Amino acid sequence: MIARILGTACFVGYMRPAPGTWGSLIALPWGWALHQLGGFPLLAAATAIYFVAAWWATAQMTSGGGDHDPSEIVADEVVGQWIALFPLSYAAWDRGLDILVMWPGWIAAFVLFRLFDIWKPWLVGWADRRGDALGVMLDDVIAGVFAAIGVLALAALAHGILIG
Repeated sequence: MIARILGTACFVGYMRPAPGTWGSLIALPWGWALHQLGGFPLLAAATAIYFVAAWWATAQMTSGGGDHDPSEIVADEVVGQWIALFPLSYAAWDRGLDILVMWPGWIAAFVLFRLFDIWKPWLVGWADRRGDALGVMLDDVIAGVFAAIGVLALAALAHGILIG
């Protein structure tokens, strides 16, 4: 039961349609709450801890089954979405800002993460093709890193760092 709670992100993975999108959506308020409680350090630590717990849960939930990545497992989306929020959390924590003033970055983090998670370019697809619990987790971690890089690039463009 613990594996199911962790793997489905408190049963969010059973929401239909598009459970992965629901998992990414629920990660946003949870990420905000973690940031509010402890800034970037807490969000980063929670991401690492949940990664390990979700990897274990995914292995438990897929053991002996034919599907290495059942749609109800959305803990990987939570981890990836939190990684996509890292640039926002770090900037807000470092500068003492309210993280919600960067709302365009939140939208970019969500859209870019979902794009990379669904499209599965390059390393994201490589991880997904592993066919094991670690691959389930890693494809979303890599999608989250790609989304975070995209958030940084868009912020640089928006703030005139790259143009001007």
